[in-house]
Amino acid sequence: MNKCVCVGCGAILQCENKEQIGYIPKEKLNSDTLCERCFRLIHYNDFKMVDLQTENVVEVVNEKGHYAFFLVDLLNINEEIMCTFHSIHLPKTLIISKIDYIPKYIKKEKIKVWLQEEYGVKEEILFLSASKNVNVSAIFNTLEKEKKKSAYLLGFTNSGKSTLVNRLVEEASVTVSLVPNTTVDYMKIPLNDDYFLIDSPGFQYENPIYQKREVSFLKRINPKSFLKPITYQLKKGTSLILEDVLRIENISPKCNVTLYISNLLMIKKVYDKNEDLKNLPVVEYALKKNEDIVIKGLGFMNIKSDCKVKIYIENPKWIEIRKSLIET
Repeated sequence: MNKCVCVGCGAILQCENKEQIGYIPKEKLNSDTLCERCFRLIHYNDFKMVDLQTENVVEVVNEKGHYAFFLVDLLNINEEIMCTFHSIHLPKTLIISKIDYIPKYIKKEKIKVWLQEEYGVKEEILFLSASKNVNVSAIFNTLEKEKKKSAYLLGFTNSGKSTLVNRLVEEASVTVSLVPNTTVDYMKIPLNDDYFLIDSPGFQYENPIYQKREVSFLKRINPKSFLKPITYQLKKGTSLILEDVLRIENISPKCNVTLYISNLLMIKKVYDKNEDLKNLPVVEYALKKNEDIVIKGLGFMNIKSDCKVKIYIENPKWIEIRKSLIET
């Protein structure tokens, strides 16, 4: 890799402007291989948000690419992500990452059928876990089958791209982080003498739920271990509050809901007199049994019985209602 490129994020190293990507102090320019942003991220858990446009990445890939792998983790499948997936006009494979977090009763074949029916996916679907080295070899197998020497590696932030790259090259050469937009340029990653991937900047939500929140919130978004869904029985007037993000209030006789979100996120059950988050915009939904309330960027809630709810949330566009991938 070019010495003038950060091995962590792919940005061109420069010492002129501290506010721009790729900055490194002048005295380290000829000796270090990490920009200051990646260095502080790795050693001090400090980060700096980088704003990259999804449309620009899609345009580059469609113009220059021959094949693409698109990563998404099961908790974060939603309309915005799948629209971006469909905007890639190359032959491509959809990869469901982090499958070691998924409960065993969620069957892969049923997920495939659900993706085909709910989001119109016609392409090959692979399931893998880079951290546990589960089915990672399918990347090589797909390249061989498709007779492709290279492929773009795509996905929204925190989809697991860098972890997958590190597993494939068997060395920690790319910055792995839960911070959005760690990779800020295109990085050619040789896999062996025959194949290479092009790690691309992570796509970012149009209005990300994490944009104005502390780094501690960003860390809690993704599960660190096996996902443990939690079911709540809500009587009329009872609410669940998720961090400072949303409040869901049952306004029907009963509502049973199971949460598929990181177990690190804070949830509390409150009653009528509690006024927390009621100052936020409110939307009302009549929900059917086995529908999901998707919280874009966090996960989803599976509705177990017909009900009506009010959802108090800063941005109603963070919510999507869909047919659930969970059978009840």
